[in-house]
Amino acid sequence: MIKKYLFLVLIALITLRMSAQEWVAPAEELGKLSPFAFNDSTRKVGADLYNTNCKSCHGDPGKNNVINLVPAPPDIASVKMQTNTDGSIHYKLIQGKGTMPSFKNTISSGDLWRVISFIRSYNEKYVQVIDTKTNLAGTAASNVRILVSWVKEKNQVQMDISGMKDNKTIPVAGAEVKLFAKRFFGNLLIDEARNTDAQGTALFNFPKDLPGDSTGFVQLLAKLSDESAYGEAKADTSLAVGVPTYRPPLNEQRAMWNVVQKTPIWLLLAYTFTVLAVWGFIFYVLLQIRAIYKAGERKEHDVIK
Repeated sequence: MIKKYLFLVLIALITLRMSAQEWVAPAEELGKLSPFAFNDSTRKVGADLYNTNCKSCHGDPGKNNVINLVPAPPDIASVKMQTNTDGSIHYKLIQGKGTMPSFKNTISSGDLWRVISFIRSYNEKYVQVIDTKTNLAGTAASNVRILVSWVKEKNQVQMDISGMKDNKTIPVAGAEVKLFAKRFFGNLLIDEARNTDAQGTALFNFPKDLPGDSTGFVQLLAKLSDESAYGEAKADTSLAVGVPTYRPPLNEQRAMWNVVQKTPIWLLLAYTFTVLAVWGFIFYVLLQIRAIYKAGERKEHDVIK
């Protein structure tokens, strides 16, 4: 009788363990939808992102060649994956869990939806529902307009955001926005994230010592943070708000990667001496061969005598 109870307890523990491993997204995330329609273009981008970031663990769709982990990552074409809602998949891609990394800071929300569009291409019964609850749901290119200007007297950059709804232009109020300065190796966040006011305006304090180009122009990137609500809304602009800075081109000074006329002096000297040394050695060898040949001729002449 005791063995029977122990067996039942063991079964219960195993069941609890298995249920604890189930990854369920929060209720508020389950109903989230893509702000744009899935099509061949989004699926192609999603496929490239999947092959780069996901294939090593989830394998080839429909081939069931996933990596051997505990718990095993699901094949994206499997029923287990496809029974997830779009919002659930989006949440899991953002959060990550265990051996699965979070893609929150490496892949944009818009591109995560493109990965989902690729995942859904393996579900013949899938019918997409697009988000129509946000005030400007859809692609940024058609709905959202971002204007960036310089308020000199306040030393601030002003961002005005508006969109089209029912053929009317309305301000985008209460949206989180960010401003970046484009650098050679990534983007530099300017000030901190701001929320637009009732008129769709946000102001950013701009550093007085930020280097610009030779005329002081700085390349700026303005974008809305919530891509799941507004799409990939962003705008590139250039304003004369930086400190004029002359950056010599890479080929202006002497360097190993430059043209021959601007090769470093030490490299020219080293090359010249190396070439002379090689040719000197060759000439020396030829002289020795000639000397051996002459010595052989003299010996042969002496033998004949």
